[in-house]
Amino acid sequence: MSPIAAFLRLSAVALVLAILAGVPAGAQVAAGLRDPNTMTEAELTMLPNYSAALTKATVAARPFLSLTDFDKFLGAQGLNPEQRTAVYNRAFVHINLNTASEAEIMLIPNVGKRMAHEFEEYRPWKAWAQFDKEIGKYVDAKEVARLKQYTFIPLRLNGASEADFMTIPGVGKRMAHEFEEYRPWKTQAQFQKEIGKYVNEKEVARLWRYMTID
Repeated sequence: MSPIAAFLRLSAVALVLAILAGVPAGAQVAAGLRDPNTMTEAELTMLPNYSAALTKATVAARPFLSLTDFDKFLGAQGLNPEQRTAVYNRAFVHINLNTASEAEIMLIPNVGKRMAHEFEEYRPWKAWAQFDKEIGKYVDAKEVARLKQYTFIPLRLNGASEADFMTIPGVGKRMAHEFEEYRPWKTQAQFQKEIGKYVNEKEVARLWRYMTID
């Protein structure tokens, strides 16, 4: 490739990334609840129905790559549905608004089939303003905010801001920088290779669940 062609190619990529960076992502992990994958042992011990033994078991078993995994784990540790719900009022593995099953959605405390249907009905979810508007047709603003904190809208790897990335539990400025550094992202395999330079395979998988490439 000639120097001129290479320059033009790099300029085109830079232009695309600049355009993407200027578009509000509207996708984040909602705030309000802690993620058991990133809580300290002291914080886990403070959860309802959590013993020292359960805390140790949680740390040993994580990361939990889905809410279903976490729910099954707690059940296997002897917590009944009511006890697990008490935990979910304080800590939760956020669910993907665009892919979560009805069963996962209904693990959100006080969510039944009707509301689970509404979560599915308005897919694809692209921004919190959309969630506020559509779910706000059925419940008041306070309940919309409560429901939102259990969820996330996948972040665009090629367009999300540093602030967006830092809504992911456990992600700080350094990792957010790496997400931006390797743009443009094209495949999951690329993500596994590049982010795998900094964290282990399980953590790569945990981070990937929050992402989308467009």
